[in-house]
Amino acid sequence: MPNRRTRERQLAKLAQRRAAERRKKRRQRTLVASLAVLIALAGLSFGFVLIFRNTSPKTKPVAKASVTPTPTATPTLAGGVACGGTVPAASAVKKPTFTKAPKMSIKATKTYTATMVTSCGTVVMKLLRKESPNTVNSFVFLARHHFYDGLIFHRLSRDFVIQGGDPTGTGTGGPGYKTVDAPPKDAKYTVGVVAMAKSGAEPAGTSGSQFFIVTGSQGASLTPDYAIIGTVVSGQDVATKIDQLPIEGNASDGRPTQTIYIVKVTIKES
Repeated sequence: MPNRRTRERQLAKLAQRRAAERRKKRRQRTLVASLAVLIALAGLSFGFVLIFRNTSPKTKPVAKASVTPTPTATPTLAGGVACGGTVPAASAVKKPTFTKAPKMSIKATKTYTATMVTSCGTVVMKLLRKESPNTVNSFVFLARHHFYDGLIFHRLSRDFVIQGGDPTGTGTGGPGYKTVDAPPKDAKYTVGVVAMAKSGAEPAGTSGSQFFIVTGSQGASLTPDYAIIGTVVSGQDVATKIDQLPIEGNASDGRPTQTIYIVKVTIKES
């Protein structure tokens, strides 16, 4: 039978083992709790990513925008790039879509000029802020967001207009919102006038992103329904050259046989 001292040593060792087991269990519980917290935080983080992605602006249906019916072919044309140009890198960049018109950012004391580089040359336009403040503000906003860079002229109408600014290249697209600046009843669409396209069902002066440049005398036959945003001050010969490019089916109005890119649009404020 163990003596008293041996018994005390045995009890001490037993107490040490039990204390070690309790410490081990506490560590395990702490580890499990820590893992649970980390998993919860990871799940929360993933949730924020999903919420952020889900708040991206949604594309709204946009009415067909045109002076008259436009073609609905795909943007890629078999005839290559017009005027010996090349495909701009911006053509591969997906364009932003907005859910409402931009806030007024152009200044009443400033003059705005848009320089549009195309596959066939450069067109410089003086923007008419006073005549169409909302529409010019939208055009400037879109240009500064590189919306027009890499788009195409999807429609040519011989001795009438050249039309572009549709992100889908089909004549049916837009930026996701509309603006309105009803033109005066005596508005004239003479050669060099830059105006915004719209569908026949929309109110006068309604605009998205599609625009046209008047290239011939037939522009005078247009009724005052299209918001005028500017006039060409340099490069009307470039617009005329584009107007005379071949049209599919040898038509006088329709989609060009070659791709005419809007390489970039820049805005000068002075």
